Amino acid sequence: MASIMVVTETAGERTPLLRDSEPEYSRGGTEYSSPPSAEEPPPRDSNDSKQRLVSLDVLRGLTVALMILVDDAGKAFPSINHAPWLGVTLADFVMPFFLFGVGVSVSLVFKKVTSRLAATKKVILRSIKLFLLGVILQGGYFHGRGNLTYGVDVEKIRVMGVLQRIAIGYLLASALEIWLVKNTVVNSAVAFVKRYSFQIGAGILLGLLYMVLLYGLYVPNWAFDVSSLNVVSPTSLGASTQTVSCGLRGSLDPPCNAVGFIDRTLLGEKHLYQRPVYRRTKECSVNSPDYGPLPPNSPAWCLAPFDPEGILSSLMAAITCLVGLHYGHLSVHCKSQMQRVIFWFISSLPLLISGYLLSVLGIPYSKPLYTLSYMFITAGASGVLLTVIYLLVDVKSIRKPTAIFQWMGMNALIVYALSACDIFPAALQGFYWRSPENNLVDFSERLLQSLFHSEKWGTLAFVLLEILFWGAVAGVLHMKRIYIKF
Repeated sequence: MASIMVVTETAGERTPLLRDSEPEYSRGGTEYSSPPSAEEPPPRDSNDSKQRLVSLDVLRGLTVALMILVDDAGKAFPSINHAPWLGVTLADFVMPFFLFGVGVSVSLVFKKVTSRLAATKKVILRSIKLFLLGVILQGGYFHGRGNLTYGVDVEKIRVMGVLQRIAIGYLLASALEIWLVKNTVVNSAVAFVKRYSFQIGAGILLGLLYMVLLYGLYVPNWAFDVSSLNVVSPTSLGASTQTVSCGLRGSLDPPCNAVGFIDRTLLGEKHLYQRPVYRRTKECSVNSPDYGPLPPNSPAWCLAPFDPEGILSSLMAAITCLVGLHYGHLSVHCKSQMQRVIFWFISSLPLLISGYLLSVLGIPYSKPLYTLSYMFITAGASGVLLTVIYLLVDVKSIRKPTAIFQWMGMNALIVYALSACDIFPAALQGFYWRSPENNLVDFSERLLQSLFHSEKWGTLAFVLLEILFWGAVAGVLHMKRIYIKF
């Protein structure tokens, strides 16, 4: 499914995650090309619009590093872990950063297409492969660190996940970029909007569909069998079958929202994520905002499954990819580096302001639901982050401090699979001395905790070393000019 590409000195540009080896679609406008080596600094000429966006690699690598940080250090520092339900934390920016980067990449890839049908076929095939890879990595087959077993009952395999959501966003963004861009020559702001008007309309329609279903769909009462789910204490709430009382519309609470209802109906409860973030709410955990035992008289829905990368929320998430398309289009049509910086920053402000105003008006931030306010605020933050990185890396050519993230971005898929999905730590734990607890991974973390005289800070040090390790691995692959494409 994945392939390894070894790039020689004359082989041209490598292919990052979710990018084809060559741009394929030409509709006029400024060409986008890349120098043979990512290490070569871009030309100083401000009118050179053909240089490679090294900042996009840095953004991708920074996102992977951030995912490792919040996933592995989130237990020690719950404040950086995902918000239990409403609100936004550092961890809640990871998914939007991924999706935004995908959108930017798609806009740069599909500038030259000799055959729309052939390009569409390639996109569909890649989306299917990425989706299936996500099912394999996150469906439950690999049990991860601390659990040396593997395998999953196909009746309980998780269908949705991070890579699955990225596959959906990539498919929609690519289809719109291939088929719904006009041949209008961009010589003004009005012409720019006209050229991409169909994409803008598609994004608005996706948002409207999401809002109509989220607030208009009737959610009936529902029941779930606790004993059939992968929960720790299925009898902690009494009977094995629990009934959740809903019978309403427009709820954004954990038990009765339309996002969960659609997933339960189309996917089935057994195929959803079994440890949702709302188990860290005050209603469901005595250790809130961390996981913990159920408090007395906890509601029935505390043990119910919920998928944070569900079907309906993925529609709104796809809009983040479309926002990334917009930034990619600006990159293509802006004639100088500073024009990109200015227009990217100007584009980010309305997104941030809209997200804030919507939250004030009663649409809260929620990553599990991917609410409209959350989409705006995180997409705006993605734009600001890309602008800052571009200014430092591409405009000012300050490369050395961000080299580790650039390397990780060049091989984002392999780092994500081996590290963020716990495949490498779990495999390393398979070699132990007498007892499974005596393995190199756990020993290293306990050693750092002892040196720092703190479980929290020792864990953080361990995670930072983990990020440096994967940066070094990615750096070696880069020096060997080996890039894992999918």
